[in-house]
Amino acid sequence: MEYLEGLLAFAAYFGMGLGFVAFFLLLFLYLTPHRELQLIRDGNPAAAMSLAGALIGFCLPLAQAISHSVGMLELGVWGLVALVGQFAAHVFTRLLLPGFPTRIERGDNAAALLAAALHVGVGMLNAAAMTY
Repeated sequence: MEYLEGLLAFAAYFGMGLGFVAFFLLLFLYLTPHRELQLIRDGNPAAAMSLAGALIGFCLPLAQAISHSVGMLELGVWGLVALVGQFAAHVFTRLLLPGFPTRIERGDNAAALLAAALHVGVGMLNAAAMTY
């Protein structure tokens, strides 16, 4: 029956992780001025690349938080830290690339690749810093 305790812990951490991913995506899609999902549906690879980088950049530290947290409250705190890190990466992207939303709408893959790399890089640093 000990495996049931492990299964419950898995379900709790995995569920909270999925909740954070959903929250991140909803917030990110709401706060960015361009409509990534519509652009992706219309076949814009730059929008897909940019969103994918942000999602991976968020999931990297979130996965680290899940693997190192000793409770749901701690996971919640580190999940929020991961969220803030990704929004900082987005602000940094917008500072480096003036007119970034318009570039994504135009399908500028160079801008999307840089944005994705910034998001993933920030996520990697964030994850590494969580190895306390």
